[in-house]
Amino acid sequence: MMAAGLAIPKIAGWVIDDLKDRDGSRVLWLAGLIVVLGLTEAVLAYLRRSGAARASIAIERDLRNALYDHLQRLPVSFHDGWQSGQLLSRCIQDLGTIRRFLGFGMIFLALNVTQFAVTILLMVRLNAGLAAITAFTALPIAWMTFSFNRRYHDISRKVQDDQGDLATIVEESATGIRIVKAFGRGEFMAGLFNRRADTLHASNMEAVGLRAVFWSVLRFLPDLNMVAVLLVGTRAIVGGSMSPGDLAAFVAYLQMMAWPIRSVGWILANGLEATAGAERLFEVLDTKPEIADRPGAATLTGVTGRIAFENVSFTYPGTDAPVLHDVNLEIEPGETLALVGMTGCGKTTIASLVPRLYDPGAGRVTIDGTDIRDVTLASLREHVGVAFEDSVLFSMSVRENLLLGRPDATEEEMRAALVAANAGFVQELPWGLDTRIGEQGYSLSGGQRQRLALARAVLRRPRVLVLDDPLSAVDVHTEALIEAALARVLRGVTALLVVHRPSTLALADRVALVAGGTVAATGTHAELMATNALYRDVLSMEAEELEGQR
Repeated sequence: MMAAGLAIPKIAGWVIDDLKDRDGSRVLWLAGLIVVLGLTEAVLAYLRRSGAARASIAIERDLRNALYDHLQRLPVSFHDGWQSGQLLSRCIQDLGTIRRFLGFGMIFLALNVTQFAVTILLMVRLNAGLAAITAFTALPIAWMTFSFNRRYHDISRKVQDDQGDLATIVEESATGIRIVKAFGRGEFMAGLFNRRADTLHASNMEAVGLRAVFWSVLRFLPDLNMVAVLLVGTRAIVGGSMSPGDLAAFVAYLQMMAWPIRSVGWILANGLEATAGAERLFEVLDTKPEIADRPGAATLTGVTGRIAFENVSFTYPGTDAPVLHDVNLEIEPGETLALVGMTGCGKTTIASLVPRLYDPGAGRVTIDGTDIRDVTLASLREHVGVAFEDSVLFSMSVRENLLLGRPDATEEEMRAALVAANAGFVQELPWGLDTRIGEQGYSLSGGQRQRLALARAVLRRPRVLVLDDPLSAVDVHTEALIEAALARVLRGVTALLVVHRPSTLALADRVALVAGGTVAATGTHAELMATNALYRDVLSMEAEELEGQR
């Protein structure tokens, strides 16, 4: 393609020289050759562009899939520390920037450098003096490029970081719209958004200003070079050292070089934005999953469900104060153990260690005597069902939300799980199980979301069931119905219940009192009521809080 384009100016020069000599015998033949070469260049340009676009889009897709897959393997502690908007901007905007450079910028950079070098050689053959003038023009361009490259990288990185911050505000405002409206803080959030938007605007304007100066100079220098070539070339024609056709060909080559020179600014800007995007992307991809399968991890099979915490301690990443220390606890197969304690004592953290959402900093958690870090995550979580107090549902149908717990579940099994969670309300939805619920399930009430999440955990038919205050959002009547159904579900299942409602203790065979980040006492509800004043105080406070909520 490049060869066809570079041949056209030389052929045009031959035509001019033929006309100067009043010999037009080759004009039609040369004109036809120019048409053929132009058509060839156009076809090859189409093939190059379409091929590059397909390849770059495929790379973008593969990178996005790899990023999302990696995000799924990163631990909860990683997501605790990252803003969702920053992850979203990396997955959408940064990958789009990288794709544009791979599909166009990088290819044009290679083509333009090659075209510049070849064109200079052809110009040297036509007139070495004029070629030297043209080459001299490249010196200020090289200096400006170096300066632009150093400054624009930092600016483009700031723009992309500001875009991530703005995306975070949009995402949080959308998911928290009920809170914003309930507290009448729409104006405050709008002000926060406007300030972030102004910061992004300022960053973009700084980048635009730098690009405008650089590109303006790049447009001026070729024109200045053209004036010098015409002045010197005209004198060469008058002096007989150069023919008009050669000067015409030289000017045509000069025009062909104008695009590579002027495109340097766009290519560099695109390349630096892609570099900043790649840096942001690999900040995530280079993060090692802290919770992963150990080499030689075994598949967990034949589970009876005996859970043990052995001298377990835990500190959340980025903090210094330990949440748990010296936790020792055993749960026998088929036993239901309730965790009771003041808010912030570590109950939820203990529950989160069983499915390996976090790993203990010291000690170990075992299932049937095997450290859960020595078995594969997939097999462990296949045997552990979880329902959290904060019931997370996805913007999909009720059926799809249920099948997240067990993709191969039958209609009969889904109905049984819904009955166990007292979630029969789904049959009254417009399309039953196929009704799509809003983002995070907000088209349902809090109690309905919690019951659906509980049904999802029950559907998994786990040997170990971890329930973190699964009834916090249901009313007293529904609570009694769910507890009666759960009593049947929990038979033969090892269960760990994080309890805030005293009535839920009726489901437990034993109770563990958590205080100060450790297990302070264990026993039946009756035993602890009779012997432990702190236990009585905790239940009394929770009963008062519950009564106040009602």
